[in-house]
Amino acid sequence: MSLRPESFQRIPVRTVRTAWAACPKGTPAMLVRDRLDVLFEDEEFAALYPSDGRPGFSPGQLALVSVLQFAENLSDRAAADAVRTRIDVKYALGLELEDPGFDYSVLSEFRARLAEGDAADRLQRLAEAGLLKAGGRQRTDATHVLAAVRTLSRLELVGESLRAALEELAEADGDWLLTLIEPEWDKRYGRKVEIGKVPGGKAGVTALAETFGRDGQKVLAAAWAPDAPPRLRVLPQVEILRRVWVHHYYWDPRGHLRWRDGHALPPASLRFDSPYDTDAHYCVKRDTVWSGYRAHFTETCTAGLPEVVVHVATTIAPVQDGELTQKIHDDLAEGGLAPAEHVVDAAYISPAQIERARRVHGITLLGPVVPDHSHQAKAGSGFDKSAFTINWERRQATCRQGAVSREWGPLRISGHDYIQVKFGKSTCLACPVRPQCIASATRPRALSLLPTRELHEIQTSNRLDQYTKDWQRRYAIRAGIEATLSQNVRNCGLRRARYRGLARTHVQHDLTALACNLTQIADWIAEPTAVHRRATRFHALCTAATCPQKITNGVAVLGLGPVR
Repeated sequence: MSLRPESFQRIPVRTVRTAWAACPKGTPAMLVRDRLDVLFEDEEFAALYPSDGRPGFSPGQLALVSVLQFAENLSDRAAADAVRTRIDVKYALGLELEDPGFDYSVLSEFRARLAEGDAADRLQRLAEAGLLKAGGRQRTDATHVLAAVRTLSRLELVGESLRAALEELAEADGDWLLTLIEPEWDKRYGRKVEIGKVPGGKAGVTALAETFGRDGQKVLAAAWAPDAPPRLRVLPQVEILRRVWVHHYYWDPRGHLRWRDGHALPPASLRFDSPYDTDAHYCVKRDTVWSGYRAHFTETCTAGLPEVVVHVATTIAPVQDGELTQKIHDDLAEGGLAPAEHVVDAAYISPAQIERARRVHGITLLGPVVPDHSHQAKAGSGFDKSAFTINWERRQATCRQGAVSREWGPLRISGHDYIQVKFGKSTCLACPVRPQCIASATRPRALSLLPTRELHEIQTSNRLDQYTKDWQRRYAIRAGIEATLSQNVRNCGLRRARYRGLARTHVQHDLTALACNLTQIADWIAEPTAVHRRATRFHALCTAATCPQKITNGVAVLGLGPVR
């Protein structure tokens, strides 16, 4: 299928007349079309199509249909029906009223091209229309996204992985697989593996898991045998089976295949939870447990302009929010959309990220820095880290009693660099206010500082600022991104992945963000309508009760009937 660029700048006269007659106030699709004209040009997608082949449907129109589809949370079939039957959609697309549209399968093919070319995120029209500018304020938050696969226990995972591999081998070379099949395999793997309570408790689970393990190892050993067809080893489900066996089994000293204990598994970022989506990973965040992805949305919040999503990032679930801060800033700067102030929650911020954002991009990163977790700071009555004066030139710290530290050296904690400062033991033991400084009866006081003076000062100043009313007023705007995520979860189905794989799920999130922008811009363009709320009978009665002069001859003027 090739690309034959077309222009839809001019909307047919009959479509215009019919659409505005049917919808005098306009719909979001119509309002955005009038304000932004053609959102997507065919030439923008030229790299996704070959130069030869039969002409396909306009990719610019398919992109707009996809955005409208996600704005109303429609299926592919319903979106294709909307193109055929809805006047406002024909108006937005610039189609004749008689246009028959396209088959719904075209949308799936188009998304596959977007996933391969990473071409879903389009914001040029917003900038050209003056609705989006660099600078200003932006805010970011993330939400969890459930994978589009069945939730499996570890036992079901290994059984289903083996079943999927056997199905693929049966299709690729049934004669080769026939020699390996055992009589019990049809009962174990002939249908979807679903396992409830296993008799025998933990021992029964281990026995069944090792039965699956021996069967799977038999298939893997045969596939890697010298006389096996080499093409069988590179089948996707066979490779997935090999990886699952590495994650969940090990060889004991006697050469027996054993089921791993749950505490001996690889990290969640390395292992996956379904043979049908190897990008779906297990994660726990506070009280939320899920298998899938995380979606990070960044939107503008500049006064006088509509709030629009300018950056979307999709990661596997175990990737922490703070690992995305640098990428978000780099991507925004590359697109010419870097903010002057970026408001985030504590998961995205650290002194090092504050320093880099300011130095590299001139961005003020605003958010709560992790507070001092020492028992002195928590108690509020002892000498926490802020009670010490740090002299970076002399590499010394001085306490409130005037004692000077004796040691200054590097320290590494959980992969991060710090500076450890220690005071003299004899000085600390003789200190009259020692109980307020350290709980230990024998050890001297020690401090852990960030590795540079700049980072230490950023940490100290931010910890003090975030308790002021001015800082809290500036930070209050961050709550708006939670409303945006909630809107996308409820209206666009953001919380559940429609597709399998990280690339296609990211396309879903890009289209969801564009759909959100379409709705936000349409609301911003449309004239606000006054909301008239009819007073309830009880409210009217209360109003009458507080205004006795409005009650005449026992009858309420408010139309409530006789007052008894």
